[in-house]
Amino acid sequence: MSLTLLSSPLQGFTDFRFRNAFNHYFGGVDTFYAPYIRFNKKLIIKNSYKLDLQPENNTDLEVIPQIMTNSADEFLFVVDYIQELGYKELNWNLGCPYPMVTNRGMGSGLICDPEKINHILERVHRETDILVSMKMRMGYETPEEILDTFPILDQYPLKNIAIHARIGKQLYKGGVNLEAFETCIANTKHKLYYNGDITTVSKLKDMQLRFPSIDHFMIGRGLIADPFLPQMIKNDTRTYPENRWDIFREFHDTIYQQYDEALSGPTPIKMKMQGFWEYFAQSFSNPQKAFKKIKKANNPRAYQQAVAEILKNG
Repeated sequence: MSLTLLSSPLQGFTDFRFRNAFNHYFGGVDTFYAPYIRFNKKLIIKNSYKLDLQPENNTDLEVIPQIMTNSADEFLFVVDYIQELGYKELNWNLGCPYPMVTNRGMGSGLICDPEKINHILERVHRETDILVSMKMRMGYETPEEILDTFPILDQYPLKNIAIHARIGKQLYKGGVNLEAFETCIANTKHKLYYNGDITTVSKLKDMQLRFPSIDHFMIGRGLIADPFLPQMIKNDTRTYPENRWDIFREFHDTIYQQYDEALSGPTPIKMKMQGFWEYFAQSFSNPQKAFKKIKKANNPRAYQQAVAEILKNG
């Protein structure tokens, strides 16, 4: 069976700068999902969203836009916007687990409301010709919540449903629930993608053995923690290239330079790169020590010295 790998959208991380650099230095990802578009009361597309989806910023990538909403009007507004840019698919985020989202009835906090999901999908399919795909958790409170949505979802010609095999209130704590994911496979007619805790080649192979009907796998945090992972999966190898840290350094320097140019002042770039290093550090023998070096770097020069030390001992 052929294998398709997808980059899960992570807000604040997987924008066009990261995607392009990742694709250039590492490869292995077939499709990237852009971080979600979300509104704040007014139907206005933020400039950061516009920049992220501009076709000229994604020339060598297959990118699918995503929306976070519980409003049909917002959904339809984004459909019009992305279709003008040439996109033919819109992914709907019913997976975000964070309380600031779920408390407003969005993300995984919407899974418990099949009636509202039906209302939005009915309008979108009646009023547009956009191809809709879903990114979901198995619920917010319980993994049975998603099962109540399947009779609704099965009424519509969805491209696929990507399921992160946790419930929302877990956030990213605890293990994935593979038994619940297996129940999902048996209870919907739609094509399912698997998402959750794919951090090594071995774990991907375990998922393939457990779910032989699944041929699309979505990688989120694991892709940032180990950027070599997708290509290693594709090449069926557990061996890193000999110049592993040279490649990583070039990738790091590329995104650092681009974010430094885009952000204003030393504090924003420091916080941006600290966010990345919470994941990057996991590739090193002593993650806590590596991340501590980054956190202690209080200026750009100290930061570059910290990176050099970490990579020297990589």
